[in-house]
Amino acid sequence: MGRAFALAVGLNLAFVIAEVAAGFISDSMALLADAGHNLSDVLSLMLAWAASVLASRPPTERFTYGLKSSSILAAIANAALLWVAIGAILVETIRRFAEPAPVTGTTMIVVAALGIAVNALSAMLFAKGSKDDLNLRAAFVHLMADAAVSAGVVIAGIVIVWTGWAMVDPLASLIITAVIAWSSWSLLRESLRMGMMAVPESIDIAAVRRFLEDRPGVARVHDLHVWPMSTTETALTAHLVMPQGQPGDAFLHDLAHDLEHNFKIGHPTIQIETEDDAVCALESEAVV
Repeated sequence: MGRAFALAVGLNLAFVIAEVAAGFISDSMALLADAGHNLSDVLSLMLAWAASVLASRPPTERFTYGLKSSSILAAIANAALLWVAIGAILVETIRRFAEPAPVTGTTMIVVAALGIAVNALSAMLFAKGSKDDLNLRAAFVHLMADAAVSAGVVIAGIVIVWTGWAMVDPLASLIITAVIAWSSWSLLRESLRMGMMAVPESIDIAAVRRFLEDRPGVARVHDLHVWPMSTTETALTAHLVMPQGQPGDAFLHDLAHDLEHNFKIGHPTIQIETEDDAVCALESEAVV
């Protein structure tokens, strides 16, 4: 994945530099707005890249899970970075409405068309891994949104060339900010949920409980917790009351396999309790 990140960062950084220069030359707010978003994507890609490197490091005595959760921190930072970019673009767009300026439509068309190619190619690098990793999905969604936004800038440029109506430039910029906000909202929400150790959206905790309760010999389940260790890995802890006694290692191995296969929970920790009438200190109405 490192090669994909390096190629995507290089392509998008080169395009940002070209787009900023073209934006100032043509005095296009739409191009500058798109460049600001593309710059935030470069920083997002670099954060995701760094997180993927850190997450691959082995555990230590201080970080017993390794640095897997760095991918969650990167996802939160990426979402926040997007909304900072949205605010900056919106401020400048409002100023341009108050002080409209002539725009070179032909430059907008050429540069934005190049942006469609760069962003679409970069997005394809992360298409395969975007289904299971929030960081890669964020990169994929942002880059595809950029391709769509660049298409909008091309349309704005064509309107300016045909009509000479310069006001379409800040209007296009306003639409760009709306598209960015809409496409990034779910990423912001999901990354914050992960940061707060919420059950991943792909997992039905009620189904997990039913699955555990239905295991042979299990009388009841308490102190059940499911949380993300990273943007790709999920952990579980639970107490199983089994009055017939300790079921043996094979039961635990099979349970771990089934949790991974059925729910993509790869790090389960199970505590077996054999006294049905005993009161566990962690069994209460305040604990799931």
